[in-house]
Amino acid sequence: MPPKAIKHRRSLLPDALSYLPDNVIDVILLRLPCEDAVRTSILSKKWRYHWCRLTELKIDESLWKTEKDLLNPTVKFTKIMYQLLSLHEGPITKFTLDVVHLASCPEIDNFIYFLSRNDIQHLVLNLSLGKEYKLPSSLFTCSQLRHLSLCFCSIQHLSAFQGFDKLISLKLCEVNISSELLESLISHCPLLEELELDIADQSDTIEINAPMLRLFNLSGNISSVCLKNVPRLVKVLLYGDYIKAEDLDFAKLFECCPALEHLLFFSLGPEFSAGAGYEAPTRLPFNLNSVKRFYLRGIMLVESYNLSYALCLIRSFPYLEYPEIKIHEYGFDYEDEDDEPIPEPLELKHLWDVTFNHLKEVKLGCLTGTTSELLLIKFLLAESPVLERMLIDRQYLDHEHLDTRLQIFAEISNFSRASPKSEVVYIDLGGSLA
Repeated sequence: MPPKAIKHRRSLLPDALSYLPDNVIDVILLRLPCEDAVRTSILSKKWRYHWCRLTELKIDESLWKTEKDLLNPTVKFTKIMYQLLSLHEGPITKFTLDVVHLASCPEIDNFIYFLSRNDIQHLVLNLSLGKEYKLPSSLFTCSQLRHLSLCFCSIQHLSAFQGFDKLISLKLCEVNISSELLESLISHCPLLEELELDIADQSDTIEINAPMLRLFNLSGNISSVCLKNVPRLVKVLLYGDYIKAEDLDFAKLFECCPALEHLLFFSLGPEFSAGAGYEAPTRLPFNLNSVKRFYLRGIMLVESYNLSYALCLIRSFPYLEYPEIKIHEYGFDYEDEDDEPIPEPLELKHLWDVTFNHLKEVKLGCLTGTTSELLLIKFLLAESPVLERMLIDRQYLDHEHLDTRLQIFAEISNFSRASPKSEVVYIDLGGSLA
């Protein structure tokens, strides 16, 4: 076929991009960064304004930050927001605004109002600005919201707030809000299933009233929270900052958690302190019979009150099956020829009459072979009649001399075991606990 005929034939072929179904174009655009989605408007007439009907948008500094940065970023941000407000058509179900390094964002109020009138269901606002941003009242009129994440802003009043009847997940990180407002906000989300709070500066007690809640993630001042009405709560993650043992009341925290199955506690390391003469409670005044998994990070076996609190919780979990304990990484600093396992005579001796009837698998991380660590292993093997496996993290043990490692392995292999099926496995967990 002559070259001219071939060229003419190609010109008659349909434009594949122009004939793609709308739903296929939607899928393609949703998988692209916002900037690239807008650029597809040059592909064909059909694509020109298709991005204007996107139901999911993410706005971050990649849209206004350039290598030369000839224009003030706030000016560029304002221009982008104006274009979105003027050109977008139809609902926006998911919107993410990640703003950093801006002195101010004058268009945010208008855009939140725009979202409130466009069926927003999933909203993420990360507003790390030069000054604290006060959320407008229009945010609390978004009746279709199902997921809300707020970072670095303030909520000062909820006068017109009737509740988020459809909200199932809420995240508040570094949000300036009073205890009363926070309690009211949570209690007016009747379907709330997931709650994440960072309340480092909160001093007043916060009562969590969320009957449908299943996951609770708390960072900061753990002692300020009371789980008052959470009958379906299954999983709790606690990240405390420099907690005083005297201020921590586990009984208040867990009193109304009958369904709790999985507890991850990251606060019994060096940030956990106690005054002179302080004695931790032996156990909670009630048992948490549903707890099956318990994760402890940074437990210091050389600090008696740290170990006491850990044992207080463990005693209160009679049906525990999968404990995971990560020893404090610097525990080996205390180990020398004269090392005395301080926790042994003070704490572990009180547990020899306790049997873990349901323990199936134990994970121990960051072990270095200290006397107190070996005592803990000995106790767990001797008092767990249905234990199947004990996984011991060897990443620190591998730094020891071969003779030292072999001596530790031999000592552990000679420990008596309550379960005839139990095995000890040495594995490099690489920080994969929990």
